[in-house]
Amino acid sequence: MRSLFVLLALLAAPGLARGVGPEPLLLWPDGAPGAVGTETSDKPSIRVYPPAPEKNTGAAVVICPGGGYAVLAYDHEGHQLAEWYRDIGVTGIVLQYRLAPRYRHPAPLQDVQRAIRTVRSKAAEWKVDPDRVGVMGFSAGGHLASTVSTHYDLGKADSQDPIDRLSCRPSFTVLGYPVVSLSAEYSHKGSGKNLFGDKATDEQLKELSNDLHVTKETPRAFLFHTSEDRGVPAENSVAYYSALLKNGVPAELHIYQWGPHGVGMAPGEPEVETWMNQLHGWLRSSGLLSTKKRAHVKGMITVQGKPLRWGTITLTPKEDENAPAGWAMVRDGKFDIPAVRGAAVGVSQVTIRDLGAVEPHPTIENIKEISPPKGALVAEVKEGDNTFDFNLQN
Repeated sequence: MRSLFVLLALLAAPGLARGVGPEPLLLWPDGAPGAVGTETSDKPSIRVYPPAPEKNTGAAVVICPGGGYAVLAYDHEGHQLAEWYRDIGVTGIVLQYRLAPRYRHPAPLQDVQRAIRTVRSKAAEWKVDPDRVGVMGFSAGGHLASTVSTHYDLGKADSQDPIDRLSCRPSFTVLGYPVVSLSAEYSHKGSGKNLFGDKATDEQLKELSNDLHVTKETPRAFLFHTSEDRGVPAENSVAYYSALLKNGVPAELHIYQWGPHGVGMAPGEPEVETWMNQLHGWLRSSGLLSTKKRAHVKGMITVQGKPLRWGTITLTPKEDENAPAGWAMVRDGKFDIPAVRGAAVGVSQVTIRDLGAVEPHPTIENIKEISPPKGALVAEVKEGDNTFDFNLQN
């Protein structure tokens, strides 16, 4: 009787539940290119997690779980992330791609390319902006995400398949403890073996060492890693970030001190789990959660007729909480926010802070907010160049 009770308890456990998540959608209903059978593993698919209509920002991301190109960590590097994206108004799409030893390169790349094209083909139906479709991946899935970010096409115009005529270039890239290089001393040998077999050539490995293929056209990226990771060393993320920086591509990198390989969302780890908040902020500040355009803003700030010596100004959109804020340092009263990171077009609340002065001694007790309280100071930002002069009396 006790054994029956234990069995029933196990079957009722959430981790063993069946039918979790959305139903999978086949990327090629009539069979994937190069398919060697008709099993589930031969049929790459996606599961779509749409946000509530009132939360929908129009952004979407294709998520590639890791697993060394041999298995898929679908729960903690796929499904759980898609649910988080749904909560912040982003459509999450989890990819089941083809794996070794049954499949080698280029099958996984074909699958993620097809997934991105499919999302764009369904943009109207799924309420997704085709210009804001990104890709995300963890570990080997991060390698796949960085591969499609550096090995893409803008659509095959002569294809008879209308989906293949669409671009597979991601609009942005998110990489969690990714495999990036297959040729450096810190590379993940297992991923290279599973992609190319036992006799991979140096040329093959370098072709998919994705830091070597970053250009000025590579999508902007957010990366996180941990120093403790020995399975896939953080040098992988550093190499990709450095390549983006060298090519002038906007990027953000977070390396945490602790955490083994495969942390996923790192629930309960006080420091590492903050990467999701950092990502949310990056998506917003990059303008990926709103259709609002950004504009150049400059001007002068005076306090009782004298230039503010050292401070900051923030323009926070009042009409769209997902639109990016504009921010700048103020030096001798002057501020200038270039359009690439400028204020969102529309009405913004203006917040000005006094940081004192650059002197060899303290000049104020602490940072002071000197703009009028309760959002009384606003500015209407228009497309193009904007000049605002603020003369504060207190």
